[in-house]
Amino acid sequence: MATTSRRHFLKASAGVAAAVSLSNPVSGTDRPSGESVSELPAHQCTNFSGLHAYAQKSIVAGDEIVFRVSSSVPYDVRVLRLAGEVDDPESDVEIGKFTDAEPMVQPVHLGSYVHVDDPIEPAEISHGLSLECWLRPWGFNQPGGIITQVDKDGDGFGLMLRADSQIELFWTENPNGPKQRLSTTSFRLARRVWTHLVAVFSGDGISLYADGELCGHSTIPTQPVAVNGPLRIGASGGDDGAAQFIDGDIAMPAIYGRSLTSEEVRQRFRARALKAPETEKLIAYWPLDEEQGERIKDQSQKGRDGLIINHGTWQVGGPSFHAESIQRYGQEYDPARDGNRGHALRLCSDDLMDCRWKETHRLKIPIDAVSGVYVGRFYYQWDNKPMQYDCTFIVCRPDDRPQAPVLMICSTSTWLAYNCAPFPRPRPAGRDWNAPSLPGAPTYCCYHNHRAGQPTYYLGVNRPWPGAGADNLFSPKEVDYSHLMRGELFTHRWLDGVYDDAARYRYDVITDWDLHNNPDLLAGYKVVIVNGHSEYWSAEAFTGIDRYLSGGGNLMVMSGNSFFWRTSYSADGAIMECRKYDARIGGRRAAPMGETWHSQDGERGSLLRECGYPEYHFVGLSCIGWDGLQKKDDYGVFYTTTASHFLFHHPEEVGLVDGDTFGHAPDGGLPHAVGHEWDVRLPTLAAVTTHIPRGAILPDDEPEGIVTLAEGYRPAGGGTFDYFTNPARTSDGVSAEMIYWQRPAGGRVLHFGAIAIGWALSKDPKLSAIVRNAMHHFDVPRVAVDKV
Repeated sequence: MATTSRRHFLKASAGVAAAVSLSNPVSGTDRPSGESVSELPAHQCTNFSGLHAYAQKSIVAGDEIVFRVSSSVPYDVRVLRLAGEVDDPESDVEIGKFTDAEPMVQPVHLGSYVHVDDPIEPAEISHGLSLECWLRPWGFNQPGGIITQVDKDGDGFGLMLRADSQIELFWTENPNGPKQRLSTTSFRLARRVWTHLVAVFSGDGISLYADGELCGHSTIPTQPVAVNGPLRIGASGGDDGAAQFIDGDIAMPAIYGRSLTSEEVRQRFRARALKAPETEKLIAYWPLDEEQGERIKDQSQKGRDGLIINHGTWQVGGPSFHAESIQRYGQEYDPARDGNRGHALRLCSDDLMDCRWKETHRLKIPIDAVSGVYVGRFYYQWDNKPMQYDCTFIVCRPDDRPQAPVLMICSTSTWLAYNCAPFPRPRPAGRDWNAPSLPGAPTYCCYHNHRAGQPTYYLGVNRPWPGAGADNLFSPKEVDYSHLMRGELFTHRWLDGVYDDAARYRYDVITDWDLHNNPDLLAGYKVVIVNGHSEYWSAEAFTGIDRYLSGGGNLMVMSGNSFFWRTSYSADGAIMECRKYDARIGGRRAAPMGETWHSQDGERGSLLRECGYPEYHFVGLSCIGWDGLQKKDDYGVFYTTTASHFLFHHPEEVGLVDGDTFGHAPDGGLPHAVGHEWDVRLPTLAAVTTHIPRGAILPDDEPEGIVTLAEGYRPAGGGTFDYFTNPARTSDGVSAEMIYWQRPAGGRVLHFGAIAIGWALSKDPKLSAIVRNAMHHFDVPRVAVDKV
């Protein structure tokens, strides 16, 4: 094992002040230093104790990294390039630091809704008022505004969803007057069922309708006051600004400056939100047919366009749409051509796309900084114990610097997908599972639904992502296995020569977003490495890989469960979209097939191979599943099947014959290369497929030229699902296949088909020799030891 020369760098020192006790999040309206949050209307805020931070996820050497920190305690922070052995923080290279930083808690603003600046004027409702919309509630844990216009004192009017699932109408007849209420009597809403709601103020009194039927009435004529407060859809408000956010889907909200008759209400119900309302005294109407973006157009010609706060969820269909009726296989479906789909906007009380925190620290990264993984490492005290928090970012090569021979792609989309606790409890330094989330903090990610059960389809980038920390495990400590950032670092350090004196290769590092944003940046690299758990891919990035290979490039895939889910990004890269179907394989529960079309590009989502990108066509293998990660027996090794292949002999003799094992420590112990997720060839998937779903076709078009070099076996058994993700196991126990492929379309692929290759590289000399032979075959030069 190589000895690092970097141990003389500064050791970590915190020196922070006394601790405070952990508390639940506190709601309030105070903002740090009186600074307003840009472009955000007044909004109830939440403060979280502890320390939380985020920065850009990717920057170029020579640019400035900007940290945005919320901390209830003093802290120090060191900006480090991760180097040396993976678990040796003393080897990390310091490039800057900030000491004795004072506490400053920055709030977050949870909840999505629509804000309309232009309120209804008194003259517009002098002849009556009617509020109409369709609502599909997801939960009743708290009161929620449906359509409201209230000022900071709470005066105005609003149609509300109560916590007991009844509908309530409230209003004040004059400023600072008593608030009056009318609620439904026997009628209650049902979860995830569309209901048509209309509230009518008239000279005969006030009426509430549900699905065309009268369900609440008062004979006292009244006229609500039209206060100077914003209109809100999906929220109410008061002193704190927007509050009482609804968990539900809303379709075709409309406001009339007149009183609808009972027959008009029934006609609107029968229209199922597919027909625009009559224009007579229509003073606001939002068809919600944009299906993307943050603005909704008022089609009443009154100019009351709305701004969606915290994004919301598009492409869910309206009351006339049965999303469950859309078939997974064998059906050509286009939402834009479905005349019965309608439109709706889903709102969540825990939506948070951007923390909007102000800048706390700024540091210029040296122009000659090594491309790689960096962290802002925060040190603080909690309950008189030292704590640590990593804020991860990637430094990329500037355009005017010559390319290294190797390009490493960090699977940052996967890191984001697993970021289930963006606001964790304090955690000490050292390897461990991710810290649990603070009470009241959002926990939705690609593996957790929203608070009321709404499927997660969007993830904001401008939030903390402690899930990408350098000490995060994904196993018990005695196993010491990681599958996100720490798991990938082993390959980086192997390339540095830390785990193999005979290695040492120059490489550049980019993120999934960098590749998505510029797929052609792969050009010119001798080899591109897909590393770790590279599960989430955009179509742009994936086709960029194909173009690179077709142009004669070389790809080394040191990943398992690779190229699996399709993602897309907003134009500015601030929001990742991923719509996962099939709860058996990690798809979101309550996500019907009809909701898998992305709002960002209009294309079908979920599995890449079901979106027109069969991964075996591009890289030779497809995922066959995953399994437990609690015991040492959950991890397997490779058995050589084609020992005559040149990668086992040239330029180095690896010393393997058919049947020999590799991908493990010299004594046979951990680490084991065949971690908890794996990929195999199409015929292997086809062999375990016994049931073909309706409308589906089992493909038999594996490209020519693929050679299996080794098979991965686990003591616990083989793969866990078939081509159509039905539960299945390989009869011979195969979990992974390692292949070499000279693609007929151009390019060469060495795909290991397992997730823990980098982990095993840190210990296994035979696996190291195979990779060195591949580097030689791909014409990648080693760096002389005296130049490191």
